[in-house]
Order: sequence, then C-alpha cells, then structure tokens
Amino acid sequence: MGPITLAADAKSSSLASSDACDRKMQNSLLGRRKPFASVNMGEEKPFDFFRTFFEGVIAGGTAGVVVETVLYPIDTIKTRLQAAHGGGQIVLKGLYSGLAGNLVGVLPASAVFVGVYEPAKQKLLKMFPENLSAAAHFTAGAIGGIAASLIRVPTEVVKQRMQTGQFTSAPDAVRLIVSNEGFKGFYAGYGSFLLRDLPFDAIQFCIYEQLRIGYKAAARRDLNDPENAIIGAFAGALTGAITTPLDVIKTRLMVQGSANQYKGILDCVQTIVREEGPPALLKGIGPRVLWIGIGGSIFFGVLESTKRSLAQRRPTLPQQPNTKDD
Repeated sequence: MGPITLAADAKSSSLASSDACDRKMQNSLLGRRKPFASVNMGEEKPFDFFRTFFEGVIAGGTAGVVVETVLYPIDTIKTRLQAAHGGGQIVLKGLYSGLAGNLVGVLPASAVFVGVYEPAKQKLLKMFPENLSAAAHFTAGAIGGIAASLIRVPTEVVKQRMQTGQFTSAPDAVRLIVSNEGFKGFYAGYGSFLLRDLPFDAIQFCIYEQLRIGYKAAARRDLNDPENAIIGAFAGALTGAITTPLDVIKTRLMVQGSANQYKGILDCVQTIVREEGPPALLKGIGPRVLWIGIGGSIFFGVLESTKRSLAQRRPTLPQQPNTKDD
C-alpha cells in the first residue's frame, strides 16, 4: 500500500512524509550520478544546438593549435622513425619543418572535429539509454573524425612529406603534389588514415568521457583543469599505444608519393612484416605515446577551460543545473 491509502492515520501520515522526503533525496542522488550531463537536451532549441556547435568550433580550434605548436618536434621525430627503412639514421634538424603550413590545416580540422562532436554527442546521449553512454561517446568521436578527415588528410600529407625532407615549404609541397600526382595526391593514404584516426578519435574520446563521468561521480563535483589534463593524458597515451600499428601503416602510405611502393593497406602490412619483421609495426611507439599523452593533457585541459570560459560569456538564460561540459 502507498502513503495515500493511509492518509487518515496520523502516524502513517508522518511515515508518508518521511518516505516522500527519502524519495526526494534518492532522486537528488540519482540526478548527481547520471553518467552524462552535458546539456539538457529535453527542451533544446535550435539556438542551443548552434551555440554548442559554435563553442565547440572555437574550443577545438584553440586546443588544436596549442597542442600542435607545443608538440610538433616530437611528432616530427615519430614520423621520421616510422618512415625510415631498416636501420636508417634519423635526422634531428628542422624539427619544426612544416609547422606553419600544418597549423593552417590543424585549426579548421580541430575546430570542425569538436564542433561536430559536441552536438553529435549530446544528441546521441539523448537517444541512447544511460547505461550505453560509452557507445554514444564512441559514435560521436567517429562522426567528428569523419567530418574532420576531409581537412586533416591533405594537411597530414603535406606535413609528413615536409617532415621527411621531400619538400622545403608548404607552397612547394602543394604545387608539386598537384603537378605529379593530381588532386588525389592530397588524399594519399586516406583509407589508412581513416583506419587509424576513426578508431583513435572514437576510443580516445570515449575513454576520456567515461573516466570523467566516473571521477565526477566519485568526487561529486565538477573537475578542475589539472584533473581534466591528467585524465586527458591517460586517455591519449593509452589510445596512442593501441593504434601505433595503424599509424605506421598510414605514415608509410602517405610518404611513398608517386613511387607507389605499396599497393594498399594489406600489401603495406605484408611488406613491412616480410622485409622488416612484425616489430616494425610498433616503430615510433615511444615518441607517439609521449606525444599523444602530453598532447591529450594539453588538448583536453585547454578544451575544457575554453568551453567553460565560453559558457560564462553566454547571454543570461534560465539556470540549468549540471549542464556544464562533460
């Protein structure tokens, strides 16, 4: 029986009042334990969607530029390690070669990725059951990766060919790639890029978001910048290690140019294993884990800080609890 059927009894009425109070407390705790709380999608208006996209674009572009500038030398060393055949020597000069041209691509690519990821994540979180929030984060990461790949791949091709000494400037790289390979040369290794970056984006953001959910549930508060940075570092390093073989394949296909040494992804794997042994698929894992681990720390730290700053500058709207970034 419920409290209503016993309303006439004074003692039962007191118990009913106590029970109602307990239920309010339980509901409050459940609200705090929700595995996601990015934006209240229940009554979201078109303005809110575009605001989320716009803020994601700014935050993603800012974070991407900061990370790329700080960690570019480590990325250059990693690329040269992966491109070297056998026991070739690694040149340590010109570690910032191609940075300016790369930033031209990194800024819009990072902006597009986060701009697409944030609204996609929030829509998927509304569609998926709460116990499948990881699937929502994973899928949103893949969607963001596909959108950003249209910008990332040409940028990556130019960057890596400059890093390996094939070109001395971004304009020369663009001109000669078009001249020798046509427009499709900018998308050399596109399949392998998606093979590496879609799992990478999906896994990294899924790990990051789920760790934040668990940490916030345990701490019962929003996280500060150092905590976001530590979680980002762990997510980046782990994902970087897992996807290193895919990164090696992508690098070899992108830097081969018009020589067409490899006929495709499968042939690339078979050739590397046959000529250099299976360990070659882990070339550059040290710099990659270091680079992506530190990069994850910087990226997510800057991302969350920028998102929070943008949220504080929004026009005054009715307060919605627990609607901060997640």
